[in-house]
Amino acid sequence: MSGFILPAPALLAGTLLASFLAGLARGFSGFGSALIFVPLASALLGPRLAVPLLMLIDNLSALPMVPAAWRNAARREVALLAAGAMVGTPLGVLALLRLDPVVVRWAMCLLALAMLALLVSGWRYRGRPVTPLSLAVGVVAGICGGLAQMSGPAVLAYWLGGAVPAHRIRSNIILFFAFTSVVGAATYLLSGLLTLEVVVLSLLAGPVFALGTWMGARLFGLASEATFRRICLILIGLAALLGLPLWQ
Repeated sequence: MSGFILPAPALLAGTLLASFLAGLARGFSGFGSALIFVPLASALLGPRLAVPLLMLIDNLSALPMVPAAWRNAARREVALLAAGAMVGTPLGVLALLRLDPVVVRWAMCLLALAMLALLVSGWRYRGRPVTPLSLAVGVVAGICGGLAQMSGPAVLAYWLGGAVPAHRIRSNIILFFAFTSVVGAATYLLSGLLTLEVVVLSLLAGPVFALGTWMGARLFGLASEATFRRICLILIGLAALLGLPLWQ
């Protein structure tokens, strides 16, 4: 696009800082990048630019983590959720194109708070994952992912509630994102959201995000499983608070 101009220096610096913090969360927990990046970058750039930008830098930076995730993940469970997400993702992208950005932010913040309340309440899903429920969670995650790249909370609420080790949860989420990123990229491209602006900004923000991801991955090995779960819950709460339209 010939008329494309980079954001003002302050906006660009803020976007790069958000990229680093989001990458740090992504590398440590396997999720959390959207929970940090989307609220901050949407305030700086607008959601229709911030969301596809995260899709590019997140998925490209996470590629080195995929082989290990493939070995350690529960692949059948991941495949069921990914199948549901293939249905939900186009619906989320359609909402991103049609809904008012303020309405989108309220919806995502309320959803994150509801999931946080569920996890903190102490309720746990004790049974084995079943196909209908896995597909339904996948559809919800796909809608949230297409709308705001926030499929992580729905998936985490499903897997974190059970007696699943932290490394298995992390691998499941990384592999789930890898499967669904292909659908997301194609949908954003067909909808016109994957523009030259997004590609140029991804070349600037991508290396910063990758640095944060690398540092976060190194931190993961130093934390206990209890610490891992606490950090995941804190990330959900911070995302909801940072994203509230009340602050603008």
